[in-house]
Amino acid sequence: MNRRDAACRVSPSAKSLLALIGPTGVGKTELSLRLAEALRTSIVSADSRQLYAELKIGTAAPTPEQLSRVPHYLVGTLHLTDYYSAAQYEEEAMAILDRLFATRDTVVLTGGSMMYVDAICQGIDDIPTVDTETRQTLLRRYEEEGLERLCAELRLMDPEYYRIVDLKNPKRVIHALEICYMTGRTYTSFRIRQRKERPFRILKVGLCRPREELYERINQRVDLMMRDGLLEEVRSLLPYRHLNSLNTVGYKELFKCLDGEWTLPFTIEKIKQNTRIYSRKQMTWFKRDEEIHWFHPEQEEEIRKLLVRNGITVPI
Repeated sequence: MNRRDAACRVSPSAKSLLALIGPTGVGKTELSLRLAEALRTSIVSADSRQLYAELKIGTAAPTPEQLSRVPHYLVGTLHLTDYYSAAQYEEEAMAILDRLFATRDTVVLTGGSMMYVDAICQGIDDIPTVDTETRQTLLRRYEEEGLERLCAELRLMDPEYYRIVDLKNPKRVIHALEICYMTGRTYTSFRIRQRKERPFRILKVGLCRPREELYERINQRVDLMMRDGLLEEVRSLLPYRHLNSLNTVGYKELFKCLDGEWTLPFTIEKIKQNTRIYSRKQMTWFKRDEEIHWFHPEQEEEIRKLLVRNGITVPI
């Protein structure tokens, strides 16, 4: 029996988590709504940016009509200035799932934030919560000294993590340094990578499309976001542009446009390009997981049959 079969076989638990995952623009939202409606259940979001109430258009957050169709959790629950981590997400999402499973046999988890999906399906390490003083100190140093200086410091304090971290991601570099300073230990020493047991079964369904098909959908979605007012949304967020929550595709490019550094047509093409690059990173991450069953989004009947074979009752 391979890893995927072992993970998806019927276990003693009668509760099932359907994790519907895949790259940005692939079509997770609409399919998750139809499956949740058929299962008469709720959706828990695994999108690290849809958490923020101010980020609606650029994150393709569920619309009021979609939210009225199915109850959603962890969408629009934070403000841009709120501190939030993957560990907090794991704790909050697990508490929500515990409540939902009290009245439902199946819950849908959907989103493209790889770390958030892993936080629920595997659990993340028990890393200490960073105190406010340490967090503010490192943030101030990042703003005053820049990311390159902090990366050099991380190389000295935790060379093992330095070798694997995305050195262009300030959030991860800063967080590692926060832990080093606060605990006197390396960040690596807390990363034990031990999978946590969950009181429910997990069935992972991945959505994918041929590359050119996905890229065309991404391009069309960016055009639609611009027509829906993404530029105005970004303009309203200018006072908060320094926050890490806005260091994301669609927002960071339009900040440069509003600065006069880029023209609008060039900016739109850069958003499309960077979104395509991000989709490749997502697929690289997800493809390492042998527990995921992959389907084209239009293979809904086959997906429903998979659910039934794994003990999830859903109309075919």
